Amino acid sequence: MKKIRTLLSVLLLTSLTLIGCDNQSNKQTTEQPTIKVGSTGQSYPNGYKQDGNLVGFDVEITEAIAKELGYKVEWVIAEFGGLMGQFDSGRLDTIANAVAVTPFRQTKYDFSNAYSFYGSQIVTHKDNNINTLSDFKGKTIAGVLGSNHINNLKKAFPNNDITIKTYETRDGAMYDTEYQRVDGYVNSKPILLAEIKRKNLPFKLVGESITIEQVAFPFSKNEKGRALREKFNQTLKKLQANGTLKNLSIKYFGEDITL
Repeated sequence: MKKIRTLLSVLLLTSLTLIGCDNQSNKQTTEQPTIKVGSTGQSYPNGYKQDGNLVGFDVEITEAIAKELGYKVEWVIAEFGGLMGQFDSGRLDTIANAVAVTPFRQTKYDFSNAYSFYGSQIVTHKDNNINTLSDFKGKTIAGVLGSNHINNLKKAFPNNDITIKTYETRDGAMYDTEYQRVDGYVNSKPILLAEIKRKNLPFKLVGESITIEQVAFPFSKNEKGRALREKFNQTLKKLQANGTLKNLSIKYFGEDITL
């Protein structure tokens, strides 16, 4: 009887060990790979907080790509300049926040295929006697620190005819434009139109867009970045073909800005 009890104890321990190993194996095989993606969480309608959740055009596109690839997205929220710094240091896999493709950025990053197209547009308060770009000479235009719209402003006014005031967030820039502390504000035209409609802002567009830019996902120039970029490109083509990109654009902008 003593030998039988000992044998039963050994069999029980062996069974428990095997079950534990099997559970661990299942956990390892079902665990999703994670990608870290940056967003300001304050960029309507690209990435913003609603009822405590991060939503928006760029957010939904990223989540759709991740779902197709079997990834889980870990969102990292920071100011735009901070996001670029984290990306440069390798703490982010990419950024989903209307990142414009520029010649300078192309020297630092590999970009995915473009998933939207934006024009840098200047607005002013509707009560201001400003109707053309030349009317801004000698005046102050606001923009978000680190955004390419600041560079586009400098190109549009190469003789330093204006003063450029930068802000950490677009909310600060819009607030000062609304209360006429600055004379104008530059951002992407589709974003401006969406913000004006949502908040009933007293803004008017001045002139045409000063430039048209492609928006894409940046990736590091290394093996990991190139592999992820290729996966994103394949999935973007699929989402373009099945109408997902167009539908998301119309949902957030009221028009298709993906072509």
